[in-house]
Amino acid sequence: MMHIPTFLVSLLPLASAAHLPQAQHIFTNPASPPTTGFKIPTVHESAVQARRILRLERIGTLSTIFPNNDHPNPHHGPPSSVSGTPIGLMDYFADCEPQRGDPTILAINIATSFRNVAAGSNITLSLRWHPPNKQHYSAAAIPRFSLVGYLENIKDEDVVKGLLPACFVKYHPDAAAWLPGNPIHTSHWTRLVVQEVYWIGGFGDRAYIGWIPLEEWQSVTEDEIQSIRLPDEQSGGWGFGMVKEWMGLGGSDNQESWEL
Repeated sequence: MMHIPTFLVSLLPLASAAHLPQAQHIFTNPASPPTTGFKIPTVHESAVQARRILRLERIGTLSTIFPNNDHPNPHHGPPSSVSGTPIGLMDYFADCEPQRGDPTILAINIATSFRNVAAGSNITLSLRWHPPNKQHYSAAAIPRFSLVGYLENIKDEDVVKGLLPACFVKYHPDAAAWLPGNPIHTSHWTRLVVQEVYWIGGFGDRAYIGWIPLEEWQSVTEDEIQSIRLPDEQSGGWGFGMVKEWMGLGGSDNQESWEL
């Protein structure tokens, strides 16, 4: 295992001051083309990255809103004080209908997110890329996005034709215990029909931040999804060249990895 070379440690304050994004460009893109030497990906390139994240990730956050509840049941249901309040909860999803770009979700009827949707709430799925290595990195530099839309029940014939149970269980082996027809909880297959996509690709001086039009999201091809690699997807570690590039110091990808 290698550690940060002494000369690089001495450069860290300089890198922090001169090469990391300015404060106003951490969460927004510059008004004019950046002078940092980074090429901000296009909207379509960002859509391809997002679709690959949808393909590789499997857990996200479903955000819904509690309904108005003027007469709460003390034993079941939320208190009236949370009426109209948003809540985000972890849930499973899978990219089982890639031709649509709509995530497949196994809805458990009793779960809060799906009770809120049944009561009229809209819904958003938020997810982010988790680099496969366990070393430290800036989470603010990692792509994340939200899919805004609505849930649509999937017809039985589409479930069979699309082999959705096999696909979903491949992503989530434990979900085999609560597939539709299980003796534990009533469940059903749904898709989140994407209407809007909001993307944060990383720092604003080197990644696109903003809305991705639906036509861009839906036009991404399987070849495009397979052709790209997300940050640190293959290297298994933050390589010396990768860290120098992240700090704006240039670098190459053929260096040995080391710990931050």
